[in-house]
Amino acid sequence: MDGKQAFGEALRRARKGRHISQEAFSEISSRTYISTLERGLKSPTLEKIEALASVLELHPLTLLASYYMIKDPGSSVLDILGELRSQMTNPMNVGHDS
Repeated sequence: MDGKQAFGEALRRARKGRHISQEAFSEISSRTYISTLERGLKSPTLEKIEALASVLELHPLTLLASYYMIKDPGSSVLDILGELRSQMTNPMNVGHDS
């Protein structure tokens, strides 16, 4: 499964799991665009991921973690969190001030 398809599946699962219709995203996107994302035909921008997560009442990282778990079925949320923790606590990583 490619990245667009994996994100689309993550979005669809989150939306359906929260019993939200595609029309509920009307303030940020058209139903057609949401359908296009869910079918894996387009990739959203970071700003759009934030807006989608807001409608879903989720943290954007929840959508991204779900994406990675779908893209790599062997990974778990604990694997992803462990990798994040390791990378974010290492002062050599980008985004940390010295």
